[in-house]
Amino acid sequence: MGKKKGLGIMFSVWVAISVLVAGCGSSSSGSGSQSSGSGAAPAANASATQASGGQAAEPAKEVTLKVGASPVPHAEILEFIKPKLKEQGVNLEVVVLDDEGQLNPALQEKQIDANFFQHVPYLDSVKTEKGYDFAVTTKVHVEPIGFYSDKLKSKDELKEGDKIGIPNNPSNEYRALVLLQEQGLIKLRDGLTTYEATPKDIAENPKKLEFVEAEAATLPRALPDLAGAVINTNIVLEAKIDPNSALFREGANSPYANVITVRKGDENREEIKKLDAALTSPEVKAFIESKYGVAVVPAF
Repeated sequence: MGKKKGLGIMFSVWVAISVLVAGCGSSSSGSGSQSSGSGAAPAANASATQASGGQAAEPAKEVTLKVGASPVPHAEILEFIKPKLKEQGVNLEVVVLDDEGQLNPALQEKQIDANFFQHVPYLDSVKTEKGYDFAVTTKVHVEPIGFYSDKLKSKDELKEGDKIGIPNNPSNEYRALVLLQEQGLIKLRDGLTTYEATPKDIAENPKKLEFVEAEAATLPRALPDLAGAVINTNIVLEAKIDPNSALFREGANSPYANVITVRKGDENREEIKKLDAALTSPEVKAFIESKYGVAVVPAF
């Protein structure tokens, strides 16, 4: 009996231990599954975060935007907005060419993304001949063209036969002649429907003024040999001539606003939109007015 009782007790203990071990194994396995499951969830969440939220949280990649410009005032205005565009993820690279006549070819050949130096009448006068497929995105400023002289203090001092310098590119030549017409010095023939004219289109010239057609950039240097010349303001500024010294100039309602020009199809690029917005901001308007005075007038 003692033996049987002892065996029974041992058997009961063995069963209890077996049950306990089985229970621990089951619990350990379940715990392992839970551990594995909780480990998979963060991995999945990490992937989802990278695919959506995590990706968006990364800093936006900076985009470089190359804009070709004349030195003054165009490049100076672009330099002013550089920090603002930098904050918006646009690295503005200002490309200044010695010959601004190369800025449209550079745009055509994709050396730059946009240019800032010309007005629409000038663009219209060259785009058909050159085959440019460009678009204008915004107007920035007007540089009122003016009449400058080293010799005269007033237009009334002009004498018969005096030599007057005018730019020789089609749109600015027309512009210069219109300015002289507004001052009563000449009269152009009727029927001029484009922004083009030459001295051959002068119908009346009471003082028999002689017109010297020259590259616009050379006119400041030619002033000693002329009674006066009609000169674009950006060239006046580059030549360090005081724009206030003009005997007369265009009014603020001039149609010759300088514009941002891009290849057609690029108008909706996000960085171009940011450029346009920055150039037509109140800060740029104040900058233009304080830095250039009468020489440059905001067109927005």
